[in-house]
Amino acid sequence: MKTLKDVISLKFKTSESEGVIFHGEGQQGDYITLELKKAKLVLNLNLGSNQLGSIFGHTSVTTGSLLDDHHWHSIIIERHGRNINLTLDRHMQHFRTNGEFDYLDLDYEITFGGMPFSGKPSSSSRKNFKGCMESINYNGNNITDLAKRKKLEPSNVGNLSFYCVEPHTVPVFFNATSYLEVPGRPSQDLFSVSFLFRTWNPNGLLLFSNFADDLGSVEIGVNEGKVSVHINVAQVKKNRIDISS
Repeated sequence: MKTLKDVISLKFKTSESEGVIFHGEGQQGDYITLELKKAKLVLNLNLGSNQLGSIFGHTSVTTGSLLDDHHWHSIIIERHGRNINLTLDRHMQHFRTNGEFDYLDLDYEITFGGMPFSGKPSSSSRKNFKGCMESINYNGNNITDLAKRKKLEPSNVGNLSFYCVEPHTVPVFFNATSYLEVPGRPSQDLFSVSFLFRTWNPNGLLLFSNFADDLGSVEIGVNEGKVSVHINVAQVKKNRIDISS
């Protein structure tokens, strides 16, 4: 395809922070890649460069954060020549691509959920997308529907299931006044705890427990955006341990 205009839209949800959402490339150095990197959305686009190096078309734009939260996120990419509108969850970012070319030349297959191994160093280091996508629309073509009805030629629909697998983890939401209290184990001499958390607040208590027999206490919290651990140990000269990260 050689296009002056493109409109690409889809929805996704994932608990992975890395993964290629879609990719297409051409023989003249053109490419478009949308991927997750460190739970942010990265769009790499090149409408063409020349061998002399005087025209350098590579353009990279990053948007969003914490997109590995297993919630649905919507993406719309609208391109007219070098002008791009990138919309993530109704937040639009406008930019112009580098270089001097207006057309996107894609000579090979467009792949969703990963990119074919081309032997280039960039292709082997990129992870395939792991999660759910829906409403994939590429220049007026409903890719999701075509894939389900096996109307894509050529196509390689490998290990796809047309339903969304939900994670087994059960999240708990705390407001400013709620807390969860569980019974301790007084006969244990080992204290071990692990959990994942996400918050917009820079301060807050995550966990507190007194040790049995008045031996002290442990406190885990967020203080000015850093996780801090305070362990108070009775009957010891250095009776307080503070760890911050």
